[in-house]
Amino acid sequence: MIVEVKNLVAGYEARPLIRNLSFSIPAPSFVAIIGHNGAGKTTFFKTFQQKVAYQGKLLVQGHDLKTLPHATKQGILSYLPQRNTVSFSIKVLDLVVMGMFRKKRFFEHYTSQDYEIAATVLAQLQLTHLQDHDFTTLSGGEQQLVWLAQLILQDAAINLLDEPTQQLDVYYKNKVFKLLQSWVNDKHKTVLCITHDLHNLILMEGYLINLSKPEPELEVISKETVLENQKFLEAGRQPVL
Repeated sequence: MIVEVKNLVAGYEARPLIRNLSFSIPAPSFVAIIGHNGAGKTTFFKTFQQKVAYQGKLLVQGHDLKTLPHATKQGILSYLPQRNTVSFSIKVLDLVVMGMFRKKRFFEHYTSQDYEIAATVLAQLQLTHLQDHDFTTLSGGEQQLVWLAQLILQDAAINLLDEPTQQLDVYYKNKVFKLLQSWVNDKHKTVLCITHDLHNLILMEGYLINLSKPEPELEVISKETVLENQKFLEAGRQPVL
């Protein structure tokens, strides 16, 4: 198992959002993290980043995440936040090549070979026509694909994505989910994806876990499980005891 969650309790001060969560993820896998707003989805990701206190255990590749050195964690985990913005002018290719920062020493420059690798990834995503464009001039969907290209270059085993299709149109939502599926199938990566986009989940292969349920568990994605969870979420929040 690439990820094992054992009796996880996490939250803020006296308000735990996650209670006794336990499940295991085989590698490689796509796992959709779903639930109401405030169910603890982003908090769950913060436990992987050690940004929120928690009880229980998080194991990655069989190792307790709390005991792993920071550099090792960086090599295993990558994270794409819900909102990733750039406020200055930068070429798309220059932004994507930064995905290789973990392989560089402090102040080490990116080489021509690094740029060739970044260009190859953009070509694989059919984004070559954008590589010399200013990133800030791209559409929201184009920007999200560029962030995913940068994430690919990080080459982490486990990838955490917080609502990667938020505010994207139907075309780009479909394109992003297809990319994530190929990432699992072809690159053998494990992807944990927070999403409210249940419609596109029906076509995915992998698992989902609904953090709004009283006892969340890993469920195989199918039309039936997606629709059942959609009905559960549409029925409203469950009281917290």
